[in-house]
Amino acid sequence: MQAYRLLTEDDTSDFCHKVSEALAKGWVLHGDPTMTYDAGRGVVRCAQAVVKEYEGEYTPDLKLGQL
Repeated sequence: MQAYRLLTEDDTSDFCHKVSEALAKGWVLHGDPTMTYDAGRGVVRCAQAVVKEYEGEYTPDLKLGQL
C-alpha cells in the first residue's frame, strides 16, 4: 500500500526539518510544496505532501509518522 501524509508548519526552519526527517525515513515528495498566509495569526504556513510504500494493510489506527 502507499501511505500519504501532508506535512504542515509555519514557514520556519522547523518546516524544513520536518520534511527532511520524513525524507530520511524513506518518504518521497509528492507534488509541489504550498504556502499560504494565515491572516489570523499573521504568519505564512507551508505544506508538503509525501508518500511511502508500506507492506501492511491500511487501518484508520495506522500511525503514519511512525512508518
